[in-house]
Amino acid sequence: MEKPLLVFDDKGIYCAIADVYLDPWKPVDKAIISHGHADHSRLGHKKYITHHSNIPIIKHRLGDIEVSGKEWNETFTINGVKFSLHPAGHIIGSSQIRVEHKGEIWVFSGDYKDENDGLAVPFEPVKCHTFITECTFGLPAFKWQPQNEVFDEINSWWQQNREDGRTSVLFGYSLGKAQRLLKHLDSSIGKIYTHGAIENMTEVLRSQVDFPETTRITRDVKKDEIKGNMVIAPPSAHGSPWIKKMTPYVTGSASGWMTFRGARRRRAIDRGFVLSDHCDWQGLLKSIKATEAEKIICTHGYTDIFSRFLCEQGYDARTVETQFEGEMGELEVKVEN
Repeated sequence: MEKPLLVFDDKGIYCAIADVYLDPWKPVDKAIISHGHADHSRLGHKKYITHHSNIPIIKHRLGDIEVSGKEWNETFTINGVKFSLHPAGHIIGSSQIRVEHKGEIWVFSGDYKDENDGLAVPFEPVKCHTFITECTFGLPAFKWQPQNEVFDEINSWWQQNREDGRTSVLFGYSLGKAQRLLKHLDSSIGKIYTHGAIENMTEVLRSQVDFPETTRITRDVKKDEIKGNMVIAPPSAHGSPWIKKMTPYVTGSASGWMTFRGARRRRAIDRGFVLSDHCDWQGLLKSIKATEAEKIICTHGYTDIFSRFLCEQGYDARTVETQFEGEMGELEVKVEN
């Protein structure tokens, strides 16, 4: 029996014919990287291949690495296996990885969303025989509002807080979510201040995106200057000594997990905004259908429930254990100043 084109081993997703890994979680000689989040791009590989717009991101995160960049839809061949990168719509520079050998086509989605956020190149379905999908929000309970409605809510919240004399502290992951928030905030309401981790990553991306002006919060910034304005911070800043400078403040969180009130309570958040850089239930189903794949492999999220549903719909679906973490994988492990 022939080995599958891609297999899952203890280091990651492996293409034995090309001797290449996709988003490996242990050090390897050659890695094709879908995007810059920590659970997909890790330190220690000898050579990295990724979309060119992701290079500044992973160099900022990983330091001095040997990395080459590819364009969308550019075919590159390794030992007779054809590879190409296609927009995933997840964050800036995020790719799906297409793998073809002797007429057999696999696509690894990485993380993806089907809504155009105005930042990432929008998701493009790629036809294949086997599709490796995330299912971070693979439950029918997850159904996203259009983002313009969510940002209307966020900006109205900020305006009200300003009128009440309180600072708005909005939590979002430093890579992806924070820049999406910045892009769509109404800066006519007030000034936008940023935590150091947010500002550092945004500086890396300013050459690719026109963001509004932001001010880094340092020791020199006075509490009175911040009052009534907007502060964007990573979730790890919540409850830290750093946030005391914002008093009096109101907290908000932008995440798909804000669908559940319990998640908001556990995080002690005043206001939750349901905004995710992953597909909701319908987005996953629609995207998978567009690939025309018969075989579906679910890697992270609500894998068991989602794959079971796919099987009931006639797909050959299964789950595989990986070290990808979906939206939880985007959490920073420490507070940077």
